Amino acid sequence: MLTQNLGYPRIGGQRQLKKACEQYWAGKTDLKELKDVARKIREENWHAQLDAGIDLIPCNDFSFYDQVLDMSTLLGAIPKRYSPVLSAVKDNSEIDLYFAMARGYQKDGLDITAMEMTKWMDTNYHYIVPEFTAKQEFAIFSEKVFGEYNAAKRTLGSKAKPVLIGPVSYLLLGKEKEPGFERIELIKKLVPVYVEIINRLKQQGAEWIQLDEPCLVTDLSKKEKEAFEFAYRSIANRVSGVKLMLATYFDGLFDNTQLATSLLVSALHIDLVRAPEQLDEVLELIPANLILSVGVVDGRNVWKNDYERSLQFIQKAIDKLGADHVMIAPSCSLLHSPIDLELETAIDPEIKNWMAFAKQKLAEVSHLAQIVEGKTDLLRVNKAAIESRRISQKVHKPTVKDRVAAITRADATRAGAFPVRQQIQQQRFNLPSFPTTTIGSFPQTDDIRQLRAKLKKGELTTQQYEQAIEQATIDVIRWQEELGLDVLVHGEFERNDMVEYFGEQLDGFLFTRNGWVQSYGSRCVKPPVIYGDVSRPADMTVRWSTFAAAQTDKPMKGMLTGPVTILQWSFVRDDQPRDITTQQIALAIRDEVMALEAAGIGIIQIDEAAIREGLPIRKAKHQQYLQQAVAAFKITAGGVRDETQIHTHMCYSEFNNIIADIAAMDADVITIETSRSQMELLQAFAHFEYPNQIGPGVYDIHSPRVPATAEMVALLEKAAGLLPARNLWVNPDCGLKTRKWPETKAALENMVAAAHEARQKIGTETLV
Repeated sequence: MLTQNLGYPRIGGQRQLKKACEQYWAGKTDLKELKDVARKIREENWHAQLDAGIDLIPCNDFSFYDQVLDMSTLLGAIPKRYSPVLSAVKDNSEIDLYFAMARGYQKDGLDITAMEMTKWMDTNYHYIVPEFTAKQEFAIFSEKVFGEYNAAKRTLGSKAKPVLIGPVSYLLLGKEKEPGFERIELIKKLVPVYVEIINRLKQQGAEWIQLDEPCLVTDLSKKEKEAFEFAYRSIANRVSGVKLMLATYFDGLFDNTQLATSLLVSALHIDLVRAPEQLDEVLELIPANLILSVGVVDGRNVWKNDYERSLQFIQKAIDKLGADHVMIAPSCSLLHSPIDLELETAIDPEIKNWMAFAKQKLAEVSHLAQIVEGKTDLLRVNKAAIESRRISQKVHKPTVKDRVAAITRADATRAGAFPVRQQIQQQRFNLPSFPTTTIGSFPQTDDIRQLRAKLKKGELTTQQYEQAIEQATIDVIRWQEELGLDVLVHGEFERNDMVEYFGEQLDGFLFTRNGWVQSYGSRCVKPPVIYGDVSRPADMTVRWSTFAAAQTDKPMKGMLTGPVTILQWSFVRDDQPRDITTQQIALAIRDEVMALEAAGIGIIQIDEAAIREGLPIRKAKHQQYLQQAVAAFKITAGGVRDETQIHTHMCYSEFNNIIADIAAMDADVITIETSRSQMELLQAFAHFEYPNQIGPGVYDIHSPRVPATAEMVALLEKAAGLLPARNLWVNPDCGLKTRKWPETKAALENMVAAAHEARQKIGTETLV
């Protein structure tokens, strides 16, 4: 019985890739240095998997930015607007073209926008969305996969398994960039290039190739199902002598089980963590010659595997198929897990004994195979850890559970309807048309980060640290006043991360020092771990919000993170329903909202950047989730007075199919990402006739380019053509924490100028 892994974290144990990429982008290092860092990370990853005893080890799962962008580059699916980049950058043309597609390009006399970015299925990982035209052509452009396989083969031999995004999912994850065709129709042009890639890898010596088809767990149309049948029949007819591993994850096959088990591949991987109920039907329909890879180790969370439970699935598969037709694996790529629990030396030992990171998950896969072969002492140790967590008083708090049980509908209802609140709030704040603001954070310079580091090391007293943060806050407030922003923020210099900051102050959370995971490109996050019942023992933000508000006569937003986003961007306990944990967090945030209002903060932003991300993959499960998510948000804001203006923020999401639920959240103002899509995402709000106020982001903060004033005015004109101008705000599409000050200042100056121009060109009727 073989073991396999689907993918491994690529950032490096100390986030070496992040630092190397950012140094390269800044022109401080050359391509050779960047490639050296990448090579070392890949080799370390391969050796870690070899040492764990994994039989099939992925390669080409490494990426400088994103695996979907890698696939677009490999297939030559490069939008025409990037052609000038190849002429402008001669020495490092492919890598600089690649980064231009991800981040935009604004030098050498060129000003080219980045490709759109969105969430990878229901994770917090962002991918670069492929762009397709009706006459799209595909051809091998990049040699990355072939070079990485050769390197892997030298280290791993026959264990090396190249990984590719499968052809149908690649198309479905992209977007049509012109009307009149469906991207799935491109499958006949795409498949021959896949055949060429697979045959080249076979000629290099590949015995197994993994094709990731996560879209097989989605609701598929008839045409999309036919595309799967065509693609894999065509590949089988033109490829021989290599085994294809078809990998699905993040949900179950269900109505696609017959389709998946009939595709002409050698092995099928299924996710039994997210959808254990699919196993019986898969075993019923799987043909005798197909190997089944059972994903029983959770690739997306940090909890130790319950061997006894996993062995039930493994044994059921063995009983039906035989051990030689069963593989043991994580549920999905370990990209979504931190790298090594042994790097954590400050976690409570009792709780640490309940946890496993990527390196430990490799060991769990190997252990399960050994237990099947009779090494039962591994099972006894595991059972003791699982039982310890189940009965621990650190996990279960009766007072928290009782408060959740007492929630009523009244707790989630504002007193006045939005039109009434809008009039009252306009009288209170007297804002102009197209009011300007930002999403919350400003650039965190090295000086700010060093302050936190020195405080942790004891090199600064708390008083010295807070004085420095106060001065940084005053400086950014003065700059915003000079700039002419209408609603200010305090900059969030005291915060390490929009989720971690709150988790550090809530009971039921713990934090790691090195538990980094990739969010997008060089952006890494260190999610908190929710291990027990959640409550708020004290104020979390009131001190800094009231300090900031006292420095200015302009409105100052209080900045909070919402319950669904805190849940989604944390490693969540898996021993109770997620909606119970969400409600616990919602009550904690509600307490903070009420404390801010009592302290005089009149505008409070409760960010729910991840609410769309949490949407289940299957439509049948959408409504239950959305009802729970909307209710949680409304609990946080349900107690405030009509004169208190509640904002929320969502980013990098498709809203069309959840717009009614967003409206049901009843936030006074919502800010969203629309710049990369050129206001395309606003169409959903227009078609729905969204009644509340909205700030469509007018510039892309995930790119270093500075948009011109005219560009932003054009976007505002588009927005005003879709929604009432009186309801429009002007803002970036996300927080500015990761940007540099020069580009931030230039972009916001242009943004404020754009708002002034919009007031003159577009105008708006007054509310009062």
